[in-house]
Amino acid sequence: MSRPMLRDTLEALLVAPKSRHGDLPIADRRPADVEMARVLKTTPLRMASDPPSGAIAYWVHGALHAVVEPMAEHVVMAYPVGSQQLERRTGKSVAIGTARPGAVTIIPAGSTSRWDIHQSMNVVQLYLPRATLERISVEADKIAPGDLLERTAHLDPTTSRLLLSAADVLDGRELLDVLFRQQVTVLLATRLLTAHTGSSTAFQPTLGGLTPKTLRRAIERLRSDSDGDVSLAALASDAGLSRYHFCRAFKESTGLSPHAWLRQHRLEQAMNMLRDTDDSIVSVAAGLGYSSQAAFAAAFRKLTSETPSNWRRRAR
Repeated sequence: MSRPMLRDTLEALLVAPKSRHGDLPIADRRPADVEMARVLKTTPLRMASDPPSGAIAYWVHGALHAVVEPMAEHVVMAYPVGSQQLERRTGKSVAIGTARPGAVTIIPAGSTSRWDIHQSMNVVQLYLPRATLERISVEADKIAPGDLLERTAHLDPTTSRLLLSAADVLDGRELLDVLFRQQVTVLLATRLLTAHTGSSTAFQPTLGGLTPKTLRRAIERLRSDSDGDVSLAALASDAGLSRYHFCRAFKESTGLSPHAWLRQHRLEQAMNMLRDTDDSIVSVAAGLGYSSQAAFAAAFRKLTSETPSNWRRRAR
């Protein structure tokens, strides 16, 4: 579920770290969210953690001139607005780029570099555990996984769009939002393996969809009233597949990703209840598992461009 990952008070985070090297033992590296809070000298505006997939944070920070110490997770950044020059020094290497929509920056786990940014900026960051990237590499049958490459404002609209789409649901605590972030993390990790590793990439194709029996079980779980039973890990485990292969096979069978299928199902339920019953909107929201009427109204309007009350008046 969505919750802050910051492990210490901001005052503790702002203390300068001891001198470290890129080969710092994994156990001694700072968690990425903690190191980012120290370097950026602020806290994220919004943040969501979905263990063990990783976490996503939206930051607005000022100019900075600092060394980013080795971190436990890979950090992937995308830029929602503006245009800003970045300068990154790693050893004797200097990289200069322009942070803007469509560009991404990657800091591999364990690396360290000096950063100079001269103005304030907005940035969305993914903190991807090494174990998650390695797991998806195995699940996707990737041959000879290489190290994740450093990127500095590297043009990659695909990765940028994926990460920025996840930022839209950072405040969401509903099942749909959690499932969406989990799926986006799988897609982002797959994209990183395809476009940002230091070796050739090959994926074995996934042929065919789910068997009718397996598809039926997956749909029954998605339709269940217990949000605790619905996650990519649970759905994939029940199907006897990895999360990567389950997502691909489910879409092959239904034409929709698990998140998109559940979103459509919830919308159909909401429309039926609004049209065919006199239940209050509060009751409809509760019946569909939303935490509040406001959360339900926001989700409904996002999909239909109408409020539930306006849609009900028009449908009757």
